[in-house]
Amino acid sequence: MKPNLFSKFFAEFLGTMVLVLMGCGSAVIAGANGTTGVGLLGIAFAFGLAVVAMAYAIGHISGCHINPAITIGMVVVGRMKATEAIPYIIAQVLGAIAGAAVLLVIASGKPDYSIVINGLGQNGYGEASPGHYSLLAGFIAETMFTFIFLLVIFGATSTKNIYGGFAGLSIGLSLVLIHIVGIPVTGVSVNPARSIGPALLTGGVAISQLWLFILAPVLGSVLSAVTWRYLLEAE
Repeated sequence: MKPNLFSKFFAEFLGTMVLVLMGCGSAVIAGANGTTGVGLLGIAFAFGLAVVAMAYAIGHISGCHINPAITIGMVVVGRMKATEAIPYIIAQVLGAIAGAAVLLVIASGKPDYSIVINGLGQNGYGEASPGHYSLLAGFIAETMFTFIFLLVIFGATSTKNIYGGFAGLSIGLSLVLIHIVGIPVTGVSVNPARSIGPALLTGGVAISQLWLFILAPVLGSVLSAVTWRYLLEAE
């Protein structure tokens, strides 16, 4: 039976919630320095593994976009109708907010946790960047990382790909790779919903800088979709 629109909506909601809870949660709860922390590499794998897990959990229902940039890219590349993309994006943003809210409740269970000091894994540039990288560096990084991420997705999910059964794994590992390089720059978004959820609950600088983590991933997605459709997979 073909999944209905509500099933797809709910799948995208749950998938994005899990991505934010586990990915950002790895940074907030398990990412501390010292013997108990997972460090940068652990955080990178947490985001990637969350995508792998959800790809095999809900991929057959909604395609497991869990990212507005992916949904927009699928529209541009011609694999999805714009009318179907709108509820997908709404579900993703709501799921990200729910994931950030659950993370806040869990993190607040530690007496010395402060959302002002510890945050919720929000993205940032300049002084809010983990490595204090500039706005320009952050914008270029988010655009290029999303461009690369979407190329992997288009290729891995192409009907011409004989290794299609491993799509979820290749996509998740590409996200790990992107995070290994990009965490010091912006904390890595490549996903507007993933940035919106933590930013709305954290407020302040995270809100004022949110525009970059919406605009740059969308730009990277569109550039990737155009490249794939008209240069790489052109008949």
